Amino acid sequence: MVDFIFAVSHPQHWHSLNLQANPHHYSFMGKLGSKAVAMTQERFGAGVYFNPYVEVNGMTIKYGVVSIDTLCNDLLNWETMYLSGRLHKPVKILIDDPRTKLSNQVNLFNATRVALLSLPKSFTSEELFTKIAGFSYMGDFRMSIGENPHKVQNIVQAQLAQFHRLYDPLLANLNNVTTLREGFLEQDDSPLVRSRTFQKLPPRLKQGVLYRYHSALSKAGVEIVKEEGEEIQSVATAPDLEKYLNKTVHSIVQIPALSQSIKGIATAGVVKTTKYGMEKLGKWWSRDK
Repeated sequence: MVDFIFAVSHPQHWHSLNLQANPHHYSFMGKLGSKAVAMTQERFGAGVYFNPYVEVNGMTIKYGVVSIDTLCNDLLNWETMYLSGRLHKPVKILIDDPRTKLSNQVNLFNATRVALLSLPKSFTSEELFTKIAGFSYMGDFRMSIGENPHKVQNIVQAQLAQFHRLYDPLLANLNNVTTLREGFLEQDDSPLVRSRTFQKLPPRLKQGVLYRYHSALSKAGVEIVKEEGEEIQSVATAPDLEKYLNKTVHSIVQIPALSQSIKGIATAGVVKTTKYGMEKLGKWWSRDK
């Protein structure tokens, strides 16, 4: 099943037109009208409305509808990481939009920065891409009950060339990353550079890391640095920074991923939801031992 995401300016109007043209795409929710569909889309979960198992020209697709405002907010601020995380991986852009394109560039730079803060001084491009590809699955309950546990590695290994095309131009614009030889990189891990990298992270992620850092210091009975510059440098060079980053990403992803899946029962309908769940479980049972 091929996944599509349609970012639209006015969700209710879009659903109104789509309900007229393709009423069979919708579950019982469609009978409630475009207003109810749009309200369900925007008020619950991650702001996306999915119609799965749709046949188009002999191909089975699943398409999600999201407002451009919701999409760009997630790309810039990592509010839910439901879509920003998907766009950390290579995707095919069918119709480009200047605002979305710029927002996603920020998103990709942020993903690269978080990965760099989690990696040692020297690393491989595949290690970098695996870090980045894994962010959106942290906290996603489906990884423990329905997804292939090797999914992240499989994604990277199958699309290594596409990851290079997506991230190599960004890495070339980062002064703190040097290519040693093909596939091997090195970063400047000095306190000043790490502090600047940390400062540029999405606000919600940065606040979550600072909260966990302060909590750890309080439990250890260590005095918290009050000066902002010193505090940022302290957390950016903390030995447990990767743990704080991972826990914060986990907390961002967890609730939207769960609530979006629950919403899917209503938007897809019981039959399609059961079919989708059984396919995921089938992948899980057939995973490599």
